[in-house]
This record gives sequence, C-alpha cells and structure tokens, in this order.
Amino acid sequence: MSLAIFDLDNTLLSTDSDHAWGEFLLEQGAVDPVAYREANDRFLADYEAGTLDIQAFLEVALRPLTEHSPEQLAAWHQQFMASKIEPHILHKGEELVARHRTRGDTLLIVTATNRFITGPIAERLGIDELIAVEPEVVDGRYTGRATGIPSFREGKVKRLEEWLADRDLTLDGSWFYSDSHNDLALLEQVDHPVAVDPDPSLREVAEARGWKIISLRD
Repeated sequence: MSLAIFDLDNTLLSTDSDHAWGEFLLEQGAVDPVAYREANDRFLADYEAGTLDIQAFLEVALRPLTEHSPEQLAAWHQQFMASKIEPHILHKGEELVARHRTRGDTLLIVTATNRFITGPIAERLGIDELIAVEPEVVDGRYTGRATGIPSFREGKVKRLEEWLADRDLTLDGSWFYSDSHNDLALLEQVDHPVAVDPDPSLREVAEARGWKIISLRD
C-alpha cells in the first residue's frame, strides 16, 4: 500500500475552486462587486506567477466567512457545488482516483484552498483524507484567521510531514499529482511525481527531470 496524493485545483478539477468561490460570492451579491473582483483576479494571477502572498490572500479570502451565518454559508456551498464544482470534476481524474483506490493506496488531497471550500469537494470525490488551509472557528463562527501552517508551497511539505508523523506513515512508494509549479517542493519529495496538465513552468521542470506528464482533460 502506498500514498497517492492529489492536488485539487486544475488537477482533479478543471477549475480553481478558490477563485470559483469568489466568483460565486460576487454572483450572490455577498461581497463588494468591484474591490473583491479585483482582488480575486489579482490573487489568482499572483498564484499562477508564483508570487502569491499567502497571508495577504487569506486575509481577503477568509473575510466573507465571518460576515454570514453558518446556515447561509452551508446553503451557498450547496449551490456552489452544483453550479461551480460539479461541472468541473474531471472524469479521468475520478478514474485515476479509482485506480489508486483499487490498488489499496491511501488517498489524500493536499491543497492550498481552505477546508470550508474543499471539504465537501473531497467528500464528493470519495477521498477521506484532506490537508487544506484551516480557517479558525470560535463559538461556531469563522474568525477570518487561519490556524497552523498554510498548506501552500513549502507549507504543503511541512503539513504533510506532520500528517505522516501522526499516522506513523512514510512516503515510500508515494505518488503526487499536480498541475502547478507552486507544488515543486512537494513533487520533489515523492517517489512518483506526476505533472497533470502542467503549467509552462512545471512542464519545463518535468521534462528536464523525466517526470511523468499526463492529461486528465477530456
């Protein structure tokens, strides 16, 4: 049995769930239509360029969770899943997950998107284990802060190391599937790094190092 690790956005999904959630909030009129759209688009561009300030991003991204009731957020998330996520779940991605499941591998998503957004997505994909940014909750309400190390770039490696230590597991025989150069630090840790529909920077590295490159797009 090995560990099969999956990035989520633009890997198992053909969209970025963090950015899609921002677009959904804009459609609901739940956030400032000008300032929030500008920030949402700018942070996505920064992520793609490898220049994202994760703390500045989280300050903006987690704030809407503080401004609405848990009931409203849950209702919105159901709509979000139906309209913004379900159409972007990649069939070939589900087949890949199923192959690892059939082999008896432990399945894990490691994502820089927060657990509020990604928890239900992981559940929909049938993946029980999830490492994500953890929004702080106090007395049943989100505070707008994150707890622990954000699972972003080198933070993904640190969070995975903690996860492995808690379970007395190792990366022997492990796989990691990702589309992004932001995940190079984690790709370098596993025995089987796989570039999935990679961005240009990751494709260049994968080709130079002889890593497997695949597409999950139909």
